[in-house]
Amino acid sequence: MRFDNVFQLGIKELRGLVRDPMLLVLIVYSFTLAVYAGAKALPETLNRAAIAIVDEDHSPVSTRIGMAFTAPYFSTPRLISQYEMDRRMDAGLDTFALDIPPDFQRDLLARKSPTIQLNIDATRISQAFNGGGYVEQIVSAEIAEFLARTRNAQTAPIELALRARFNPELKKSWFGAIDEIITSITMLSIILTGAALIREREHGTIEHLLVMPVTPLEIMVSKVWSMGAVVLIASALSIAFVVKGWLAVTIDGSLALFLVGAALQLFATTSMGIFLATVAGSMPQFGLLLIMILLPLQTLSGSMTPRESMPQFVQDIMLAAPNTHFVMLAQAILFRGAGLEAVWPQLAALAVIGSVFFVIALRRFRAFLA
Repeated sequence: MRFDNVFQLGIKELRGLVRDPMLLVLIVYSFTLAVYAGAKALPETLNRAAIAIVDEDHSPVSTRIGMAFTAPYFSTPRLISQYEMDRRMDAGLDTFALDIPPDFQRDLLARKSPTIQLNIDATRISQAFNGGGYVEQIVSAEIAEFLARTRNAQTAPIELALRARFNPELKKSWFGAIDEIITSITMLSIILTGAALIREREHGTIEHLLVMPVTPLEIMVSKVWSMGAVVLIASALSIAFVVKGWLAVTIDGSLALFLVGAALQLFATTSMGIFLATVAGSMPQFGLLLIMILLPLQTLSGSMTPRESMPQFVQDIMLAAPNTHFVMLAQAILFRGAGLEAVWPQLAALAVIGSVFFVIALRRFRAFLA
């Protein structure tokens, strides 16, 4: 293998990428707006949920319940009539509608256990899932304090001193941004290498390469290093300017160590992209294969849900996927500030898996050219 050929062929791939505006837009979007959306779209605990109250009792306890819903969890409650409740929920104006029945306070004082109706718009699943419990706790606490005639702050027999490691403010957006970068690295590396090979086959330039004094190994390595370099540089810029700058996420780990792990991940996923491109006959077929591969990789790698919550046989199978080790490595470095002594097993696993994928893709690529 002549490294001069590999370098020149890689430059050719970069020039072809520059002439493809759609891929350039995809790269920019994946490491900017997609990262921002992935960070901000995660539902927080509850944030300014819209709530309306139908007060048919007009008593001190019903007024007290209405005043208990405050920011930042709830917006200012709107007092509406029972006739307006269904219409407002159908229009999507309220997520929660609390209906306090007549004679509610009188029944409370008579120990008759009256019932309050809570209507929830379950189409807003991010707020409806947690909001019902919040409303129940708030109403129960206000009723208990009303019946006790005092606001008693019960002191627990043991005081817990809580310390939140790695994310003191418990912001879900911190994890969303990093997970989106991990997803973009895997997705784009497969797309770019596969699209480069399919584009050459559709344009007929692959035949031009075959009559030149270059080998299949040189052609494949050129695609791996050029497309991998694009994704690696884009991910580094995204962490520096989008994650740390725009989103103000604190990263205590070594960015250089993360990029080393990302390079090994790209070594495996770019080889995977070439393999899929040799199997697919056209770009639409490549897109369908990509969906079949990416969804299991992203869902079962541990970035969306902890691996410990999956069945044991799924955990064992996913150890053969590079994503699993890359997610473990990235989260350890960027979230917890781990060093080389903690992540070297994942680096070694990525190197081995990448080498196996590269050999398999190279054999398939040679058969494809033949």
